[in-house]
Amino acid sequence: LKGSEDRKMWESLELPRDLLNGFDQNADSDMDNEVQAEVVSDGDEEFVGMLIILLIPTGIYFTVRTRLLPIRMFPDMIKALTGKKENKDSLSTFQTLIVSTATRVGMGNLVGVVAAISVGGAGAVFWMWITAIIGSSTAFVEATLAQLHKEPDPLYSGYRGGPAYYIHHYFEDKSGKKKKHVIIAVLFAISGLICWCGISQVISNSVTSSFENAFGVPPIYTTIILVAVAAVIVLRKNATVKVLDIVVPIMAVCYFAITIFIIIKNIGMMPSVFSRIFEEAFGIRQVAAGGFGAVLMNGVKRGLFSNEAGSGSAPCAAAAAECDTPVKAGLTQALGVFIDTIVICSCTAMIMLTAPENIVAGKEGMDLLQSAMRYHLGDFGVIFIAVTLFLFSFSTFLGILFYARSNVAYLFGDNWISQTMYKVLALVMLFVGGIAAYTFVWDLGDVGIGLMTIFNTGILYLMGGQAIKELRVFEESNKAQSNSQCSQQGDNVTQ
Repeated sequence: LKGSEDRKMWESLELPRDLLNGFDQNADSDMDNEVQAEVVSDGDEEFVGMLIILLIPTGIYFTVRTRLLPIRMFPDMIKALTGKKENKDSLSTFQTLIVSTATRVGMGNLVGVVAAISVGGAGAVFWMWITAIIGSSTAFVEATLAQLHKEPDPLYSGYRGGPAYYIHHYFEDKSGKKKKHVIIAVLFAISGLICWCGISQVISNSVTSSFENAFGVPPIYTTIILVAVAAVIVLRKNATVKVLDIVVPIMAVCYFAITIFIIIKNIGMMPSVFSRIFEEAFGIRQVAAGGFGAVLMNGVKRGLFSNEAGSGSAPCAAAAAECDTPVKAGLTQALGVFIDTIVICSCTAMIMLTAPENIVAGKEGMDLLQSAMRYHLGDFGVIFIAVTLFLFSFSTFLGILFYARSNVAYLFGDNWISQTMYKVLALVMLFVGGIAAYTFVWDLGDVGIGLMTIFNTGILYLMGGQAIKELRVFEESNKAQSNSQCSQQGDNVTQ
């Protein structure tokens, strides 16, 4: 009872004193919870704002420095996937794209996009696309740096690397001395391992909730199966990449194909859908209502968090690629941002925006998406989304453990004990997250990715010139090769 008048009323009924005190305590507890939730919400907004302040200027800066690379070099991104590897134990550029796509494409591509549109409207989709373009430039730079500073991997064969390694090399070069560890590189590696443990819990919690809602399966059963299958894969030496090579293309193609079917089924609505996206992105109505900020922020936020550009995760995969020039690894990861945001996130947006308003009104999150899919495809749609979420989330878990290899090796050296211990810890987190949601661990994961982003974006400004230099060499080489081919063709015509 929060008001004094209410208390006087209950006192007039001569209830026991301890019961009245209990009412007061409960009221205080409720108020404390409300205040605590408000503080947490404010903290989340500040955290998100900080990341946007870091990542948006970084993306714009490198988009200018690379002279609009995401647009003018898109054909080169496609060509980069055809690179061959000579060592069977290393990874091709295509395989590293598979690994990075596995981690980029997750629950955020489903529920995250739904949340962005629910709060920011259809216009949020446009700002997601813009974020993907500038994010591609950042992804190119960090992936190219990872290739330039990669090292042989004596445990898994092939190569390893990432921000911890290029940060280490930068400070080594500045000091002119060999170092075993560099404090900022150590902090990045630790932040990454903390972040990925938090993500492990979020993954299992999302999957178990989805299966409970779709099929009525108790979380404990889903969790046991999820952890058992994951353990069989991650505890084997190189099974992770082999599984991802199969799972990721299948899940991405299936989701894309289903979306194309839904678009064709609702082809008459598409002009109005795209019109709505562009109108609400810049609409006078949104500006007049004070909603333009929500449109912009939610689209940008979803784009940044989905494609991971600038956080320093994907370079751990890029470093493992075997390619004849570092630029090809960079172009491959730039393409990965397009696949994640322009393709997969847009698929979810189209599914949602083609569903009638009365079907999705008053709903949010996975419930909203499942309702939209039920409208489009009946009960099959609900089952399809649940299975898709499982595959997206499971592949993310496998992908982050691939990333973790490099950070664990940097911190603890080349030994199987530390590698196995972290995998076991991640599996424990996967199990615990499926049973209950421990927000403290999730918050640690948020702190982890925030610190990763701070350390990585900072070093990108200092070292980005190396990637830009490699890009110029690559373009000059391509131009010289093109001129040579034209000259040969001219000689043949003359003869």
